[in-house]
Amino acid sequence: MPQAWPAVRVDEVFTIQQGKQVSKRNRIGNNQRPFLRTKNVLWGHLDLTELDHMHFSPTDEERLALMEGDLLLCEGGDVGRTAMWQNQVSRCYYQNHLHRLRAANGEIDPEFALYWFWHAFDLGNIYFGRKNVTTIPNMSKSRLAELPMPKPALSEQQKIAALLSAVQRAIEQQERLIALTTELKKALMHKLFTEGTRGEPQKQTEIGPVPESWEVVPLGNYADFKNGINFTKDQKGDSGILTVDVLNMYGRGCSISLENLYRVKKKTCHDYLLKNGDLLFVRSSLKQEGVGWTSMYSGGSEAITFCGFIIRARLRQQRMFDPGFLTYYFRTEEARGLLRAGGARVAITNINQGMLKQTLVPKPSLAEQEEIKRAIDLADQKIATHEQQRASLHGLFRTLLHQLMTAQVRVSDLDLGEFAIIKEEELSP
Repeated sequence: MPQAWPAVRVDEVFTIQQGKQVSKRNRIGNNQRPFLRTKNVLWGHLDLTELDHMHFSPTDEERLALMEGDLLLCEGGDVGRTAMWQNQVSRCYYQNHLHRLRAANGEIDPEFALYWFWHAFDLGNIYFGRKNVTTIPNMSKSRLAELPMPKPALSEQQKIAALLSAVQRAIEQQERLIALTTELKKALMHKLFTEGTRGEPQKQTEIGPVPESWEVVPLGNYADFKNGINFTKDQKGDSGILTVDVLNMYGRGCSISLENLYRVKKKTCHDYLLKNGDLLFVRSSLKQEGVGWTSMYSGGSEAITFCGFIIRARLRQQRMFDPGFLTYYFRTEEARGLLRAGGARVAITNINQGMLKQTLVPKPSLAEQEEIKRAIDLADQKIATHEQQRASLHGLFRTLLHQLMTAQVRVSDLDLGEFAIIKEEELSP
């Protein structure tokens, strides 16, 4: 606890109320109202996309009414996770695994308290050992009430909360831009693979509408296929050959990720090593939506092979197809739907070499393939830029949260001009 600030118990500055028990009996009734569960309470914000409903009597509604500025703190699960209620939903209540904290005397700014709990529970482990340790760790009302928290001057609380909230708004803005750009990329891919870049009339084919000049050809006419080999991982990870696993298939852009590759102790012939431009397909996956996911190998400094859950397609003549064009095509919803529809359904969905050979793909001119790949690459680069900015802001937030809540840095000493990155007017798409 910062020595520069006086400390108080939580129940000295907040009234604490737990919500209504979720049970079959309590669900019966004609006054069905939405309520918050622990899954709706995230660090610093509420996820209201999916609300449960239960019967609330007039007495329940009066007792459990939420007011703007109330804090909701999780009793169990991710203990202490806290968010603020801002009247997002009319007549919405909360379950008994949530504590409602309402400022009692104006001595604590609720938003400052939110960030204090974020620091204390998530970052600083200030309250470590104060949770009831049962089958499910939990924070009872009585234990929450006795927790100490700092009480700097109200003006300092408000400045700290304002600065941290500004960083959070900047993070949210980057998340919105990532979501928007991802949707735009999806629409762009659909347009490019059905209309092309030359403004041509379309024709109907087995894979849907494509420009008149495009061919539609079996992939097997231009590529050779090979299944990966099932390996045993080297537990020490310091010898053997680097191996692409399914998790490495979800890299930046259209390429596989070369981070966290595992090694296998098995002699691997040259034919199982990857070459630049190889296409890799997820052959089988516990989740159906993962089947058929396609990435491209862009080369590495060390020999790399691939595991048995992957099929490699190697183009015979790379000047007939741009590997990146094919990779992006197989990531369209239409192409992935065709792959999953053609996959064998056993315990898990599978695709195989035979169906990949027969799979039809569009074949525009090589120049147009490269144009399409470049356009989608630009969208991926835009997404990557926003993700990097979001990561930088997350780092800034955690640093500020720690330093401000430990009073290592006082908000009055900060040159807020250094934080121009959080000014919303600079975050235009």
